[in-house]
Amino acid sequence: MAEHSEEACKRVDGGITRVFELLGKRWTGLIVSVLMQRAVHFAELRRAIPGISERMLSDRLTELGAAGLVVREVDEGPPLRVAYRLTEAGAAMEPALKELALWADTYLAAKGDSAPC
Repeated sequence: MAEHSEEACKRVDGGITRVFELLGKRWTGLIVSVLMQRAVHFAELRRAIPGISERMLSDRLTELGAAGLVVREVDEGPPLRVAYRLTEAGAAMEPALKELALWADTYLAAKGDSAPC
């Protein structure tokens, strides 16, 4: 049976905390979503996410790289081009993210829609 003490209510699952510390940041989920489709060059990635600045995109890609979810690949060219792709660990998030998308379709109203009853 579940523990209902005050102490139990103060604890938050460590894994969930780590997930949302990374993926809960603005733009991060959108970046991962685009990269799930295929490896993408920086400029393509920026065009795919309206409103993101180059600096923010670069920062988020750096964070995802440090977490082991994204790899930066340089094509020496000419011209020099940089592409990003998900690592095995990054690609392993796909089933969970697809489930979240299904949940959102069921329970979260799209912008302009009324909330489900």
